[in-house]
Amino acid sequence: MIEVFSTSEDLADAAAGAIEAALEGALDARGRACLVATGGRSPGPVYDRLARADLDWAHVAVTLSDERHVDANSPNSNARLLRERLFVGNAAQAQYLPLTDYAERVLRKLLPFDAVILGMGEDGHIASLIPGSPVMAHAMDPDGGALTAESPQGFGSPPVPRITLTLSALLQSRAIFLLIAGEAKRQVILAAAEPGPGPGADYPVRAILNQDRVPVRILWTAN
Repeated sequence: MIEVFSTSEDLADAAAGAIEAALEGALDARGRACLVATGGRSPGPVYDRLARADLDWAHVAVTLSDERHVDANSPNSNARLLRERLFVGNAAQAQYLPLTDYAERVLRKLLPFDAVILGMGEDGHIASLIPGSPVMAHAMDPDGGALTAESPQGFGSPPVPRITLTLSALLQSRAIFLLIAGEAKRQVILAAAEPGPGPGADYPVRAILNQDRVPVRILWTAN
């Protein structure tokens, strides 16, 4: 279930190769593709590799799984990570669609997403679907109609207001790539994958592990 890599560089090579193949397949089949990117530490090296990919980036739309409501130049901005690591080289031609409360109409036209990159916190959160947030009641509905939800200040690290794709939106994709590092997060995945009550029952990541709508690849390295 968990794909193990010796180094973070090996993980990045494998993830970038698989995501590039997914986007290339979509471009060949439909003439366009959509990538849902994410923030955090693990995706940066993946974006470095994708930035050099020989793809028709002009026909690739890129959005985010979630974004913090911070200044665009803040180190906590996921969009900044994309500007600095992905939208350089070949991928500078990609169409970036900021994740905002008025993006739903545009995003809906792109469904299903061709590739979704996710990270995960040690509390089991994915995107900004964070345990305890008041948006969880509707944002975690797998059949909900909304594609985005606004999470108020006080949840996550840093505890700033955020916007996130909902579980329903994430499940409307052709492939999900979950990138994790460290033993603590591996244990979270193992707990979340166990059915029924238990320590992983309240982890949001369980919702994408225990479903059969979209294939999920879990790529893990110890460091």
